[in-house]
Amino acid sequence: MSLQKKPQMVEAVMFFNERGICKEMLYPEFEALLDGVVNLPEFADQQMRAAFVVINPRLLVKAAVFFYLDFGDKGEADRGWNIPLRHLAERGGSGPDLGAGPVRLACRSQCPVSWHQMHLWDPSLSPAQNDLLLIRDAAKRNNLGVLVEEDAPQVLEPGKLKVAPEHKWYMQPDDLELIRSSEVARKAEQAEQEERAKAAQLLKQQRLRIASLTQQHEEELARLRLQAEQREQELLQRLQQMEQVQAEQAQRNESLKARLTAQAENFQKVREEMDLRLQAAAHDGRSEQEGLRAQFEQEAKARINAALLEYQERLARLDARLASQATEETLLRAEVVRLAEERDRLAREGGGQILEQLTAQGVVFVAYHPGAGHLTIPLQDIPTYRHSPIAYVAAKCFVSEAQYSQWLAHYQQPSCVAQLSSGNRCGMPIDRVESPSRFVVGEADCCSRHRASVRQRTLGS
Repeated sequence: MSLQKKPQMVEAVMFFNERGICKEMLYPEFEALLDGVVNLPEFADQQMRAAFVVINPRLLVKAAVFFYLDFGDKGEADRGWNIPLRHLAERGGSGPDLGAGPVRLACRSQCPVSWHQMHLWDPSLSPAQNDLLLIRDAAKRNNLGVLVEEDAPQVLEPGKLKVAPEHKWYMQPDDLELIRSSEVARKAEQAEQEERAKAAQLLKQQRLRIASLTQQHEEELARLRLQAEQREQELLQRLQQMEQVQAEQAQRNESLKARLTAQAENFQKVREEMDLRLQAAAHDGRSEQEGLRAQFEQEAKARINAALLEYQERLARLDARLASQATEETLLRAEVVRLAEERDRLAREGGGQILEQLTAQGVVFVAYHPGAGHLTIPLQDIPTYRHSPIAYVAAKCFVSEAQYSQWLAHYQQPSCVAQLSSGNRCGMPIDRVESPSRFVVGEADCCSRHRASVRQRTLGS
């Protein structure tokens, strides 16, 4: 008598590209990929979309978790990746029916563990390409070689059979009519229940799709708003720099103009003085007059040459000072670079090794911030987060640092910030805005009365 393997639940991982499912593997193979035993060169230097799938012995999908996985330049999986797929699959919400009842679904818009939400993605439910249907069809094809449970007819044991009394062997007309009517009513009720179940399943699927599209729209809107604000800040900085350069140039021109005016007045005075001396000496004869004229020209040339030499010496001193400043600036920049490298080296030789050891042991750095929830901070982002946690969280929320700080003040104390005529703050309680990307200064942090006055001033201007 030979032993046969009993069909059981199977865990698998399926990878997606723009055309659909591009690779399938069993979960032990996926664990080997995470441990670095094998690599996938075709996924080198990419962030791939993947799905953890639980398949029953009848090749029907019971659970699905949609997650991201990064690969290195040689196709090795990210060693810092740590998502509890089985836990998410067990705690996932209800999804569409893929043949074995509503599937347990965990994705970005339906994540049972909030701090893993950013590492998940929403499947496409559009008629053109439905990712859940692609998973269902891939499971049916059984490229993974899952042991299938054959449907066998149920056989009753003879001991459980009961024989009715002889007077009940033949059906009475009234009993036959009653059975027929009850059978019709049962079929009608069963059909109605099936229609209700289909309608409820369709509603769940549409709600999931609407939630996914809404979140994608909000993220794209926040990203575009942040890009617009950054572009506006860059343009304002360039404008301020150009205005500063223009002001300096205008000041320099005014200084030169004043200096030239003073020199012209000085030369005019000398000329008038010489003219007077020439007029006074005109009666002494032509020779003396010519001598004075020559003396005047020589003195004028001497003064002009002296002024030119003075200006040339000043320019030379300024050029030397600028060259010295440029050399000093170059040395200071080199010193800053050296100190930054020394700081990074000390950081790597100090706490960096401890953090890498903790990360290799499976430790995950999680920080909670309002508006972003629990953030899983990768090891390479730790210096950025330490330098400015507010800026790091603002970037994760797709808003500027200033907007996040204003939203955080509003979130901690949701009251009107408008200033009254007496100089005091209004302070009237208002509705709290839960998302930083939906926060608008002058609108979300004001009560209805002051929000209307802000709109009127904006329209009036």
